[in-house]
Amino acid sequence: MERFLMRDLEAWRENPCRKPLIINGARQVGKTWLIKEFGRRHYKSVAYVNMDNNSAMRELFDTGYDIDVLIAGLQLQTGVTIEPDSTLIVFDKVQENPKALTALKYFDEDPRGFSVVAAGSLLGILLQSGTGFPVGKVEALDLYPLSFEEFALAAEGEQFLASLQNPNPALIQAFKSRAIALLKTYYFVGGMPEAVSAFLDSRSYDDARAVQKRILADYERDFSKHIAPREAERVFAVWDSVVAHLSQENKKFIFGRLAKGARAKEFESALTWLRQAGLIYQVPRVSKPGIPLKAYRDPSAFKVFLLDVGLLGAMSELDSKSIIEGNTLFEEFKGALTEQYACQELIASCGLVPYYWSAENSRGEVDFLVQSAGAVYAIEVKAEENLRAKSLRSFKEKYPEVQARRFSLSDYREQDWLTNVPLYLMGNTGLWL
Repeated sequence: MERFLMRDLEAWRENPCRKPLIINGARQVGKTWLIKEFGRRHYKSVAYVNMDNNSAMRELFDTGYDIDVLIAGLQLQTGVTIEPDSTLIVFDKVQENPKALTALKYFDEDPRGFSVVAAGSLLGILLQSGTGFPVGKVEALDLYPLSFEEFALAAEGEQFLASLQNPNPALIQAFKSRAIALLKTYYFVGGMPEAVSAFLDSRSYDDARAVQKRILADYERDFSKHIAPREAERVFAVWDSVVAHLSQENKKFIFGRLAKGARAKEFESALTWLRQAGLIYQVPRVSKPGIPLKAYRDPSAFKVFLLDVGLLGAMSELDSKSIIEGNTLFEEFKGALTEQYACQELIASCGLVPYYWSAENSRGEVDFLVQSAGAVYAIEVKAEENLRAKSLRSFKEKYPEVQARRFSLSDYREQDWLTNVPLYLMGNTGLWL
């Protein structure tokens, strides 16, 4: 299973001015595997330390930040002789030892240029807690669940991936049915590496679903482990509401759906915790498509999506037949699943920050707005080949300077005011950006 972030790690390795690297990401998105595989490919040795329940490492970093002392202690812990040019030092689950995180500052200042990578799943929360985060002394990369292109590579191989990435619409048309079938499979399996691996090993949807349920249970155990009981209740309430919110025609997050009389100030910290843990994406509303989009953000209105489309299906208890073959009962929720897919592709595969727009006093809404290279793209997402785009057309007429894009299962087509792009080519930014 190949992860595209490996290219960024390789570029970091070759940079003579590299700083210690932090890899952020939710639990179980594959951070540990990726770092170990990177070390195996590009270093003679790897000094790997898991900070979780590691009293020896806690005592080591309690002694201070003398690099020679730290290196000696790491060598004793790992049994690896650490050489600056040929050893990768790995601090895994670094959120469990905040002083190890602070130590990255001193590794950065050491002239020997040690290669140090830290990985953690709650680093955003740690930063907010007042811990000595080494601001300005580290580089950072974000790892997400497998994108559709990564899933396609794992499931179908390099030749099929090359077809997805090809800019020629005629070639794209030739493998349409195969791509749609794989996309529907991805809707069910999602991109959590263990779920993908379980599915590819057996081609069993049940095996993938079993892994997804275990991951969801692990996340929920984390709520109780890391948060005070009263706050954990609020986190559970927000987490459990995501499916219900996405099933509505108006997917705006409504605090009143969490509990009778619920108010924003009671649940804002719960939303923040889930977002910083990487478990949800919060997509804000903007009042107009100006540049920068962030300047027109409406802090009181937003949508919430999960980190992975497969986990959304598992939380919704959707069976594989409903997603792969479709049925009348599933039609209404199909749009929510497709928007979830689009959201995570925009973030993880395209590297964009999504917003949405809705009219103040009407039903008009544009699913997503993104900003790239000085332009704003207005995006509508359709689950099938339904090509009606009334809201998008009205928005384009009101703001003619925006670039209109519709993602659906229809073929690639450029019109005078709109470009339609197949959903399975969302990661092919060269085609639509």
